[in-house]
Amino acid sequence: MSEEKSIQDVEKIELKEGEIDLSGDGKVTKLITKEGEGNEQPQDGCRVSLHYTGKLLDGTVFDSSVERNEPFEFDLGKGSVIKAFDMGVASMKKHEKCVLTCGQEYAYGEAGSPPNIPPKATLIFELELLGWKGEDLSPAKNEGIIRYSIVKGTKKGSPKEGSYVKIKIKGSYEGKVFDEREIEFNLGEGLEANVVDGVEIALEKFKEGEKSRLILSSQYAFGAEGHKEFGVPPNATVEYEVELITFEKVKNSWEMDDAEKIEQATLLKEQGNKYLKESKLLLALKKYNRANNYLTGFGKDDEPSKLLKIAVHSNLALLYQKQGNNDEVLSNCSKVLDLDPKNVKALYRRGQVRLTAQDFDAAISDFNKVLEVEPGNKAAQNQIVIAKHKINEYKSKEKALYSNMFQKFAARDQKTEDDARKGLPDVMNSKFGEWNAEEREREPTKFEQENPDVLMLNGSSKEFQNM
Repeated sequence: MSEEKSIQDVEKIELKEGEIDLSGDGKVTKLITKEGEGNEQPQDGCRVSLHYTGKLLDGTVFDSSVERNEPFEFDLGKGSVIKAFDMGVASMKKHEKCVLTCGQEYAYGEAGSPPNIPPKATLIFELELLGWKGEDLSPAKNEGIIRYSIVKGTKKGSPKEGSYVKIKIKGSYEGKVFDEREIEFNLGEGLEANVVDGVEIALEKFKEGEKSRLILSSQYAFGAEGHKEFGVPPNATVEYEVELITFEKVKNSWEMDDAEKIEQATLLKEQGNKYLKESKLLLALKKYNRANNYLTGFGKDDEPSKLLKIAVHSNLALLYQKQGNNDEVLSNCSKVLDLDPKNVKALYRRGQVRLTAQDFDAAISDFNKVLEVEPGNKAAQNQIVIAKHKINEYKSKEKALYSNMFQKFAARDQKTEDDARKGLPDVMNSKFGEWNAEEREREPTKFEQENPDVLMLNGSSKEFQNM
């Protein structure tokens, strides 16, 4: 084949027998040379591993992972490779081999990639898909929700919290199916339908008609408790096959006018209140958080939104108090008081949390502010009495603690002094300066020679003798 042919701009590639048109215009085609395994295909976001050999139309090899004996890896659908590469690999199954023919529009364009790829070059890739890691859909990107595509969705757009969805699910643990059904529910209320968090989170990335396999860690499934009825033990990783049959779209907040936002926030607040009364705290939390999302754009002077914000944050404070999350209680109470400084419920609840945290002065301050608004509030009066009693109790314990510390320090110092005294020689009872006959049978020392007039006490006869 001539060099001119190898670099010409091919308007449309003619399909050979068995070739598949991936681009729809005949400029990216695929010919399978070895069928792959299973039904799954990698999806955008997956980390794929493959071998490839890239050639020009004249057969010149310009790059090959096979020759380097090193598989090539990249994140599918992220624009890190040429368009044709993304399209081709996304259509493959595990261990499939194929030949990909790519027009310049889906390769390196009119400029090419000197010096190896000339301008307007049509490229041929021999591909072998070795495998891939599923797409991580977990919010924390900790591989807690991994998606493997089985059937790609057909329409644009995905459901979001609040969307009415119709799905099929099949849950399994170690190959044993524990839950298989078709269900309809509002996304975000899956707990009501016994749908785990991981499935709900993943559905927000699904397209209508999509069918995927999900691997869920216990964090996004049945947690430390497991599910006795389903036969799922604590802290177990489970698998779900999920198909999004259809869903109803919900408006984005930016698509709504102010009246619609207030209406939607009010509805969500009421739904949250219902779940809070039923002690379904996680569902209530989702509703209140969504309500807040619709209210973020309003100023403090807007009365309808202000009243809604006060109600939502007050109920969030109560919810978090039930959960024992004192930091969030304080945060939400403070948000209420920022809008309404004399709000009795927020002042009282914040005072309770501060009392629990032994921040007694701040707690008393909050309860006193309650009494400024409601002088006869018995509950606040009682809390002040309790706080003052706690202060006195704390001071008494502190005094006793310091007293014990001083006694311990004094005892330790006395012991140190006694131990030091024990180490000194007893000059009154020792035999310093004494010698006996056995000791005297030796040559005089230098000291003895230089001091002949010094007398020493003989230990045996108790007589002083010249040394």
